[in-house]
Amino acid sequence: MRGRPAPILVGMTRLILATRNAGKITELHAILAAAGLPHELVGADAYPEIPDVKETGVTFAENALLKAHALAQATGLPAVADDSGLCVDVLNGAPGIFSARWSGTHGDDQANLDLLLAQLSDIADEHRAAHFACAAALALPDGTERVVEGRLLGTLRHTPAGQGGFGYDPILQPEGETRTCAELTADEKNAISHRGQAFRALVPVVRELVG
Repeated sequence: MRGRPAPILVGMTRLILATRNAGKITELHAILAAAGLPHELVGADAYPEIPDVKETGVTFAENALLKAHALAQATGLPAVADDSGLCVDVLNGAPGIFSARWSGTHGDDQANLDLLLAQLSDIADEHRAAHFACAAALALPDGTERVVEGRLLGTLRHTPAGQGGFGYDPILQPEGETRTCAELTADEKNAISHRGQAFRALVPVVRELVG
């Protein structure tokens, strides 16, 4: 179903970001503005008639594209979507796309964290390499698509540290850091985050395809 169109500011192209997370919208808007791209950016809440898209892909890129294409087709607007998670080397990239539901319940950060730490309890420090990965996709109503990716490399702590962030932030220590992601300030984390990297890599794609 096509969502109810909202007014578009004169001289601006509207982009829709497949999220209801205000923080993500603010982050991407700031990145686009810093690059001199005067686009109006709205979240999925601007089109409440459009249901959330099921993430049935087997990679971050596939899930991001599913969401971006669905919104582009439903709204007739350029759409951006992302998908991300934690990839642990010794687990062959898991939890990966299952990061948010690793324990079996979607969005239970503590249960996901506890299960992963239990699974890695006997793994020595030198084998605890991991990274946060993010794929960001831009899709146009005509089917044109592009995907970019960002990664935050690090190692996994044996015990959580820090009160910031969410998800697996309390156990991932970025390369070159002595603190976990949950111990970084919001600005410090945004400067190196996988999603920030992916969104910044999306800037030339937006400039090329949207203008």
